[in-house]
Amino acid sequence: MFVNSFWALVPAIIAIALALITKEVYSSLFIGILVGGVLYSGFSFTGTMEHVFVDGMIAQLADSWNVGILIFLVVLGSMVMLMNRAGGSAAFGRWAVAHVKTRIGAQLATIVLGMLIFIDDYFNCLTVGSVMRPVTDKHGISREKLAYLIDATAAPICIIAPISSWAAAVTGFVDGANGLTLFVRAIPYNFYAFLTIAMMVCLAVMKFDYGPMRKAEKASGAEGSGATDGFASSITGAEDQPNPPVSGKGRVIHLVLPIVSLIICCVIGMIYTGGFFEGESFIDAFSNSDASVGLVYGSAVALVITVIFFLITRVLNFRECMNAIPEGFKSMVPAILILTFAWTLKSMTDSLGAKEYVASLVEVIADNHALMSLLPAIVFVIGTLLAFATGTSWGTFGILIPIVVNVFGADLNSELMIIAISACMAGAVCGDHCSPISDTTIMASAGGQCDHIRHVSTQLPYAVTAAAVSFVCYILAGFIRSWFICLPLSVLLMIAAMWLAKKIVGQNTAQAEA
Repeated sequence: MFVNSFWALVPAIIAIALALITKEVYSSLFIGILVGGVLYSGFSFTGTMEHVFVDGMIAQLADSWNVGILIFLVVLGSMVMLMNRAGGSAAFGRWAVAHVKTRIGAQLATIVLGMLIFIDDYFNCLTVGSVMRPVTDKHGISREKLAYLIDATAAPICIIAPISSWAAAVTGFVDGANGLTLFVRAIPYNFYAFLTIAMMVCLAVMKFDYGPMRKAEKASGAEGSGATDGFASSITGAEDQPNPPVSGKGRVIHLVLPIVSLIICCVIGMIYTGGFFEGESFIDAFSNSDASVGLVYGSAVALVITVIFFLITRVLNFRECMNAIPEGFKSMVPAILILTFAWTLKSMTDSLGAKEYVASLVEVIADNHALMSLLPAIVFVIGTLLAFATGTSWGTFGILIPIVVNVFGADLNSELMIIAISACMAGAVCGDHCSPISDTTIMASAGGQCDHIRHVSTQLPYAVTAAAVSFVCYILAGFIRSWFICLPLSVLLMIAAMWLAKKIVGQNTAQAEA
């Protein structure tokens, strides 16, 4: 009764609704998990307990991919703590204040850095957050805005980068066609990714915000610090002064070298898992890489390099380095807990047949030839809703991409198939961007040290705006079928939407002050 039907999505819907209403993420996710267990077991108490904890939570924590991500998080948290204790972050903050003199500059610098780190979204979120947090704090940019900028330059950048863990994931879901070729050809039609980037730049340059983000920015700007008022500074609570205090010997190099070594080592780790050193080409190695294992290899080596570098330069002694490592672990515990619950909730929806239910809906639409030109827009909406409800963009790829390929018979000459594939990827990223149970969204909260529900609620209106313009663009693309026309037109539509939003905000502000 509950399997392979709309009921499969109910646990995720309940968890998301409770999280947005109560502003409390842990209990909301756990209630959603329990609902999934109850539905799967047919209201059996023992069956529910076994499914939730054995088939769900324990199985997810035993999954090698998930464990790799958790290890990467712990190591990255330790590296961030080491950089903070060594004074590297503080030194970079002083350097950036001297060179990045405006709020616009701080936001644009965050966007550019996020676009440069396109290898992996997890890596992007935590690296950009640790580097740019001192800069945005100094310019009074709220942690909510920082988390949005991090989140919006994570998955949206990775999904249009041919050399990334996301490209490797997408190519793995394509049977009967060259997955990498499909991915590259779909890039110009990925409207949500390009429009999200355009939107961030417009918000920074036009100097305005709207919705809950406007309140957060106003409070932060008024008090001159990124971590202000009830909009709560950190995913772990108030950001405590480390004990022992920050070293006074730290220089910018004590942040730059660990970050650079982390990037280089993670890239090497990923291509190593893909067989690069066994004769595979760089592109093929990335396509075949195991991102989870590669990130663990890279981050572990980078941690060792960082400790050795700090010891040689004498900014920290060995005991201080070792004390910082478990402190970094502690800082990641909330993110790890939320991730564990999110993965468990996904396993509940999977066991109830969410994939099969959504697949049946898409196939019914695809069988209607009158709707074929609208198929990209429909796939975009379905992908968005599915990723939002399940919190996984990669899972959405796995469901929808094979269906789209089968509908068109893997015909690479079909421009409409390319557009529909891109709509699937864009919808998955959009839903992932909006969902409070998305692991990327959780990572962005951790990277920006922002309360998770605050991040979701302030980001949601921005993501919905980009999604609405993207939907219109996919309708147009289904008929025009030329990215030379559609992509520039989509950017112009987004700029117009931002101009209109600014006018509306200005009018509302004038009326409020009158």
